Amino acid sequence: MTSIPLGRGNRVSYIGAMSTLAASSDRADRRVPNQAGDRAVGLWLLSVAVMIFAMAVIGAITRLTESGLSIMEWAPISGTLPPLSHDEWERLFALYKTIPEYQQINRGMSLADFKEIFWWEWIHRLWGRLIGAVFAGGFLILLFRRKISRALTPHLIAMFALGGLQGLVGWYMVASGFAERTDVSQYRLAAHLGLALAIYAYVLWITFGLLAPAPAQSDGARALRTGLRAFAGLLAATILAGALVAGINAGLTYNTFPKMAGEWVPSGYWIREPTWANPFENPAAVQFNHRVLAVLTVITALGLWGWARTRPLAATARRAFDLLALAALGQLGLGIWTLLWVVPVWLGAAHQAGALTLLALTVWALTRLSPTSNTPTPARG
Repeated sequence: MTSIPLGRGNRVSYIGAMSTLAASSDRADRRVPNQAGDRAVGLWLLSVAVMIFAMAVIGAITRLTESGLSIMEWAPISGTLPPLSHDEWERLFALYKTIPEYQQINRGMSLADFKEIFWWEWIHRLWGRLIGAVFAGGFLILLFRRKISRALTPHLIAMFALGGLQGLVGWYMVASGFAERTDVSQYRLAAHLGLALAIYAYVLWITFGLLAPAPAQSDGARALRTGLRAFAGLLAATILAGALVAGINAGLTYNTFPKMAGEWVPSGYWIREPTWANPFENPAAVQFNHRVLAVLTVITALGLWGWARTRPLAATARRAFDLLALAALGQLGLGIWTLLWVVPVWLGAAHQAGALTLLALTVWALTRLSPTSNTPTPARG
């Protein structure tokens, strides 16, 4: 129900990360509420999560406008500044002219046209640097003010390390489009986005536990938690299938719903050789898989909502399932709209935002289902 791609191995690892996150959500709730340090750290992490949300939407726009290969240099420091002279613009444009995307697709484009795609990629990279600065700066300030507990420190260090890894994966993705391809590898694109979403969910899990510890639920919520974890895995699979759709531009074909070219199952599903590559590289198969998973995700969300109505849950937990069901329905509608309109940039970006919202609500619902016993937070350092 989103628009991004994952390779086979990366897809498995991302689903595993989502399952681990879901299983860990119980521990995030077992905290003593209303500590001043928790609130300060929670608000800081919430700002980071909002920035990651914006980063993913900017990334979607960068992908949809085919802007991702416009900057061919990895310059973490000097690349913070855009070109400041005409000669520098010409130098970067000359580099772009050496790659297949220009030679086979954009040959003859003007410098003004190049600047249009350049700015989206530059904003995307700059925003990533800003996230790193906000995270590192906030961590140091809060550490100096002794607002960070010993229990939280390993989580924050892990987040910082994952953020650094994300930058490397981003460059690894971009470099895949410099040699023989006219676009980046859909598998590397998926790895980049999948890691971003895993970091986003991790940050939200910690944030919700700090700012809004859930009231303890009865043991009857245990089965519902298990069901919600399974839903998180299904959502991850749907997001990864949508990633493949974006990675090979599968959304630009079969722009009808519910049938595809008048068929419930496209006849071209298995036309690619080798056969195993069809679910990952054949536009007909990739789009069909995403459609099926999207519908299953909505059905599961509605099933969980109905199940939650039968359980003795706290009001906040009930509202979490209400929002989850509404968001799933809205995301399906947004996806169909995007498909029927042949993926305009603004709708594609909105669909990406919908996936991020649905993921956030899944994490929120998990943190509302805390067990009966609460364990005090370890002493602060």
